Amino acid sequence: MIPLVRRIACPAALCALGVALAVCGADDAPRSPARGAADHPGSPSAARGTLPMPAPGAGGLAPVFQKGATREKTVALTFDADMTADQGERAENGEAFDNPDLIDTLRDLEVPATVFMTGRWADQYPDEARDIGEDPLFEVGNHSYSHYSFTRSCYGLPVLPDKQLRPDVERAFTAIRKAGVPHVMPYFRFPGGCYDDRALRAIGPLGVTVVQWDVVSGDAFATDASRVARQVLEGVRPGSVVVMHCTRSAAPVTEEAVRAVVPELRKQGYRFVKVSELIGAAGRRR
Repeated sequence: MIPLVRRIACPAALCALGVALAVCGADDAPRSPARGAADHPGSPSAARGTLPMPAPGAGGLAPVFQKGATREKTVALTFDADMTADQGERAENGEAFDNPDLIDTLRDLEVPATVFMTGRWADQYPDEARDIGEDPLFEVGNHSYSHYSFTRSCYGLPVLPDKQLRPDVERAFTAIRKAGVPHVMPYFRFPGGCYDDRALRAIGPLGVTVVQWDVVSGDAFATDASRVARQVLEGVRPGSVVVMHCTRSAAPVTEEAVRAVVPELRKQGYRFVKVSELIGAAGRRR
């Protein structure tokens, strides 16, 4: 991908988050093969039985979904609403971790999308979280509460202790529901996209599906919307999952890039779908 991180003087924790956003989806992130997860009575949705879910696998690991195996020209745009557990003061001082213009643009263009919220973001922007969650155009997934790393190395992000992996995910579900999102999908995205078998096993009992991606937009800290749009357009294939961000301070040109990407992909015959449709289509082919 195109390197887009600016060299700035900043505290170590802040720079670590910036790097994690900018290289989100890089090839050297800790990865594991897709595997399954056992159902659990404390699953994140009361209607799990009706939701698209990959087949469970052995070992109690959460299943991982990266892209749809299809020849149909469908593509899922996903947006990470990132905010770490320790950024509240910066938000109170005026830094914008939300992007309402982006959400309005998706509505104007009638583009369904999947938004992965951190619990801390939902705490900070409950009205926006509820507005997104109540709109049938969108679906909401879990992006952890803290946006800390679930592996021992993830681009310098603070690392969660082993005993906090599952509670951090549970806390995020609680925060998102408290904000007023009526139906949180049982989908989870690791901060920085970093995971290993240990992390998959820790969250496996929650009955969530890990959602990764195959197209990195490069929107984090980008200043040229056309480069972001070009990177997406060059990467999309049938069944692709595109990772973007819903955070003005960290991804200021995403809305402009979306306005360029959507009509061009439609011209190429692509149809925009939520992640759940891609997962559901994969399940029907089994």
